[in-house]
Amino acid sequence: MPTRIGGMTPDALAAALHALVTAVVAERGGDASTVPDAVGLERPKNRDHGDWASNVALALARPLGVNPRELATELADRILSLDGVERVDVAGPGFINITLGAAAAGALAKSIVEQGESYGHNDSLAGQSINLEFVSANPTGPLHIGHTRWAALGDSIARVLTASGAQMVSEFYINDAGNQMDNFGASVYAALRGEPTPENGYPGAYIDDLAKRVLEAHPDILDQAQDAALALARETGYQLQLADIRESLEKFNVHFDVWFSERTLHETANGGVSAVERAIDRLRAQGHVFDEDGAVWVRTTDFGDDKDRVIRRSNGVYTYFASDAAYYLDKGDRGFAHKIYLLGADHHGYVHRLKALAGAAGDDPEHDIEVLIGQLVSVNGARLSKRAGNIIELDDLRDWIGTDALRYSLGRYPADSPLTLDPELLRKKTNDNPVFYVQYAHARTHQVARNAAASGVDRSAFEPELLDHETESVLLGLLAEFPRIVAHAASLREPHRVARYLEELAGAYHRWYDNCRVTPLGDDPVAQVHRTRLWLNDAAGQVLRNGLYLLGVSAPERM
Repeated sequence: MPTRIGGMTPDALAAALHALVTAVVAERGGDASTVPDAVGLERPKNRDHGDWASNVALALARPLGVNPRELATELADRILSLDGVERVDVAGPGFINITLGAAAAGALAKSIVEQGESYGHNDSLAGQSINLEFVSANPTGPLHIGHTRWAALGDSIARVLTASGAQMVSEFYINDAGNQMDNFGASVYAALRGEPTPENGYPGAYIDDLAKRVLEAHPDILDQAQDAALALARETGYQLQLADIRESLEKFNVHFDVWFSERTLHETANGGVSAVERAIDRLRAQGHVFDEDGAVWVRTTDFGDDKDRVIRRSNGVYTYFASDAAYYLDKGDRGFAHKIYLLGADHHGYVHRLKALAGAAGDDPEHDIEVLIGQLVSVNGARLSKRAGNIIELDDLRDWIGTDALRYSLGRYPADSPLTLDPELLRKKTNDNPVFYVQYAHARTHQVARNAAASGVDRSAFEPELLDHETESVLLGLLAEFPRIVAHAASLREPHRVARYLEELAGAYHRWYDNCRVTPLGDDPVAQVHRTRLWLNDAAGQVLRNGLYLLGVSAPERM
């Protein structure tokens, strides 16, 4: 009797194939440990080669001491006994090509609709605890175009990691300690007094705006002693600017689980020691701290850094590296075994430094920390911010191009590739605009559903064997790939793979729409094929919606 594998999802087929392979290995007296935990299945580029392909026979032939094509042929005979498999062919030196029957392939449509928002979720990263830090801008001014790209990429990475089962937290590291905060406070205070921007201060109309808001919050600030007024201007301006940053990110559909203040690393409580001081002691206990010329150093060259790093200068002042060390250790203390840093294009020097820090802390620099560098982005015809004077602001870009177009276009390219955006293209409502193309496909699925309801077509029946048109086979094949795309994007930290997949899926859906009717033609009666196709239509809409969510992009129902 054929083995039943309900729904014939890729995972179900892979599990069934794994069981068959394990049985064959055992019968041949082989070692069960040679069977991979997951038997790989791939979608053949040439649809004539079937729905799925596997190279498992090639992988196991040597351990078993057999000819790979002979093993592939034996496996093919057994795979053919699986319920829902229509044909199995052996190609080349031992590739196995599997073709499913229409009913088995079509069953996926109903499964997707029933799974809803959870379809595409997978457990490929289950058990991993990940801290993802990105943006981490100084709270001394508005977010600019560089932050815009890092925000889009970071948030999308966070979404695919979560969808792949990782226990993860997205984190914004607030650089609110150091000289830049003093310069910022002095700039706000000078604006309050109607004075020019001080040396090393922050120019721009946004400082004047902050000064007005500080004055509204503290009408008597200029009546206070200068030191008190300056401190109040710095703190209030900081809180207002940080609130503006939060608001800008929320409007950009970027959400952080944790906002971590750098200055808390330097604070002491009840006469205790700061996190920075504790970090030095802990690194010293690891044997990687030494004293020289009155300064305290970390021997990061032991872990591939180009030079050892000063953590406390001879004058007793802690360096930025001290904060980096305390912050890294704090992440581990909070239970995050894996730390991902997404940094800007001007932070290449931090790669070796942070990896060396991980090594000095007793972690594995090759596995416990990742440093991703986001390359620069430019915009054709963009004007500098009127408020900030020398940057292109995130808010201005969002208002000009739109959140969806901006998020999608920033998410569809790898982080390490320079990028130039074309606002005129991204504002067009044509198929040349990738985000419009994908969103329109989703809106079309809803239009089809509305038309179906008006014609009396519902999902009261489902006969997947009726989904036998060539465009239906292609569409179903792509829908089956979605969980694998998500898992791959999460593993490689490359959400652009989701965007490119959605464009391919949108194209397949449009071609199916042109060839297969969900509503009867004219006065023709509603048939089972119409009801069944409505399931497929809604499945396509669900996957488009799920994919757009992973990119932080909306899925409109009408366009």
